[in-house]
Amino acid sequence: MGTSPDAAAYAGQLSAELLGAMAYGELSAFGRLSLDSRYAPTLHDRSVLAKIAVGAYGNFALLNDRLSEMGLDPERAMLPFQRSFDHFHERTKPGDWFESVMKAYVIDTVSSDFYRAVSMFLDPTTQHFVERVASPDQATEVLRVLLRRALADDPRLASRLALWGRRLVGEALTQAQRVGMEHPLLGPMLKSGGDARAAAKRLTTELAEKHARRMTGLGLTA
Repeated sequence: MGTSPDAAAYAGQLSAELLGAMAYGELSAFGRLSLDSRYAPTLHDRSVLAKIAVGAYGNFALLNDRLSEMGLDPERAMLPFQRSFDHFHERTKPGDWFESVMKAYVIDTVSSDFYRAVSMFLDPTTQHFVERVASPDQATEVLRVLLRRALADDPRLASRLALWGRRLVGEALTQAQRVGMEHPLLGPMLKSGGDARAAAKRLTTELAEKHARRMTGLGLTA
């Protein structure tokens, strides 16, 4: 049984929007991490964050190529997300190295959860591609190790980083809701019979629960 033209058009538009959002997210992560590396207390830590930034650019390159293969202009696909993403990062500027690492960890993991949730509505090939790009990788583990080391070296950081983590995830979930409302296809409407607002709320609840488990794993209060 073939796919209807409407269904194919929906899937194609959803793929374009998701990959456009991911591409701009990775491009902005590259710039942000490169800049934040200046906070590093040692040259080794600086090189670690720089390596993660290079990984973000590598992901951007993969997404850029994928959009081109789909016959899309990568810049046009990213532009609808530039303003809201940049505004989010303006609101969440870290004050030091520890806040930079926490932000990188929270944004990396929450974004990955969001993208993979939306990818469930795509064709298997695109879903697999999104899973490959967005799944937690070595960079996520490196950030987790850096945070655990910092907390072990100075337990007094726990309360400050817990508070910062709560602010970050609150902003990130608000951002996810905003993206879902501004770009309805990214709000997994199928989960709630076409009610984009209810779908966005359900999705952000799932994202918050996963974030809370990660914070507990770090010994922090979500």
